[in-house]
Amino acid sequence: MGMMKEFKEFALKGNLVDIAVAFVMGGAFGKVVTSFTDGLVAPIVGLLTGGVDFNEKKYVIQKAVAEVKDAAGSVTTPAVTEIALKWGTFITTIIDFIIVAFVMFMVIKAINSMKKKEEAAAPAAPPEDITLLREIRDSLKK
Repeated sequence: MGMMKEFKEFALKGNLVDIAVAFVMGGAFGKVVTSFTDGLVAPIVGLLTGGVDFNEKKYVIQKAVAEVKDAAGSVTTPAVTEIALKWGTFITTIIDFIIVAFVMFMVIKAINSMKKKEEAAAPAAPPEDITLLREIRDSLKK
């Protein structure tokens, strides 16, 4: 089974325990991943793209306007805050999510492979009728 197919199956059909573990671990692991993305990935991407800092990238819809007062000190034009779509922060958050999801997938995959090894190591006991037939066979040989 290919890794991408298994990841898709995990994401769409994972059982409750797998999802709960991934949720708890993802929450605890989120700050580490954010630090990794902001401190290591973003500078490398910035270096490759000519010094671009994605956290500062945005599309300004409406520029900020400072408050204007007249000589008497009364406000003639109120301040307006900037309205912007912060697409760079969104891209950084998507990178964080992909890293967390992939790491959680690898953890669950490792747990599942250990479970499969345990199941293969412990052979199933033969059915009761087979055991009785073996006992009868052994007692007839005596």
